Amino acid sequence: MTPPCRGFRVLMTTDAVGGVWVYASTLARALCQMGMEVSLVTLGPAPRDDQLETIAGISGLTLEITDLALEWLDPEGRDFHRAADRLAAIENRVEPDVVHLNSYREATSIWRAPVLVIAHSCVRSWWLACRGEEPTEPRWFDYIANVHAGLSAADRWIAPTRSFRDNITELYQPESAGLVIHNGVEEHASRTRKQPFILAAGRQWDEAKNLSILADIAPRLAWPIRTNGPLGIGREDRHGESSAELSHAALLETMRRASVLASPAVYEPFGLAVLEAATAGCALVLSDIPSFRELWDGAALFVEPRDRDEWQAVLACLTHNDALRHDLQKRAALRARRYRLKIAADAYAGLYRELAGSAHAAAPRPHKQLAEVQS
Repeated sequence: MTPPCRGFRVLMTTDAVGGVWVYASTLARALCQMGMEVSLVTLGPAPRDDQLETIAGISGLTLEITDLALEWLDPEGRDFHRAADRLAAIENRVEPDVVHLNSYREATSIWRAPVLVIAHSCVRSWWLACRGEEPTEPRWFDYIANVHAGLSAADRWIAPTRSFRDNITELYQPESAGLVIHNGVEEHASRTRKQPFILAAGRQWDEAKNLSILADIAPRLAWPIRTNGPLGIGREDRHGESSAELSHAALLETMRRASVLASPAVYEPFGLAVLEAATAGCALVLSDIPSFRELWDGAALFVEPRDRDEWQAVLACLTHNDALRHDLQKRAALRARRYRLKIAADAYAGLYRELAGSAHAAAPRPHKQLAEVQS
């Protein structure tokens, strides 16, 4: 039987710095399994070898690695014109039916195919959540203007939660309303016996993850808190255990063994690692922020992000209360079924076909003005 999407071509940008790589590579795999052809183009630092291994051998997937700057590392847009030229050349060669951008400002380039922008996060909303104020450096004014321009230039834009869609809408007032497609993951084939430790996954240099609060309480917990990065949390004892940054496959295996996943994030538009941990059967203890409440209310315990005493009390309770911990593990795994990769891939495939078939996609759109860098 011929897959219904056979021959449909998608040009998708991504980066290899954080969760966007996991999102893009797993979605690309699912789309290729539906018969699509996906050209995955990386911006920013090149993918690591272990990241490349996750997409090796996928029929219908091609990868193009570039050194084009990520917009949050180039807020003034100094690399924009070089990026626009490079991406235009790739589009001319690939001839995609749809362009799927996991960034904002690149949408302001002149594209022949209809453009979909995914709002994974943004510096302005990050800054407000983490620091309680707007960024004040002039370079971020350019960035903010470019995010607005990119959202307005896109044919459609997507957010992974209603709360983040509403946040982006309030901050940028884009010309079109955003849609919501939840991120999705594949169900784990098997689980292993749970072990007595708490996992805290996330970029430890990112203050939005708020992992320092777990460092403060780790010595007072019966179980160790393990992290998946080189900057360990906890004191110089068994309570805080860190490792070199794990590959995604190794992180998933650690999740299968972890009893609890703790995420004290002050800012998290979705939280892909939380979903992966829930799918692996971890009990969830999450910060009480809108996106987590939207996704996990009734399937997790919630704690005020910066309340150390409450974090200590809740995590200590779970290390001793087997019945509560097992109940939360079951609840999290059941809720995670709402966010399957197939559901997300089907939603994107339907939106792709709608965009490709629209009359609006018949001709290139006029160029939206980017905040220019004048030299």
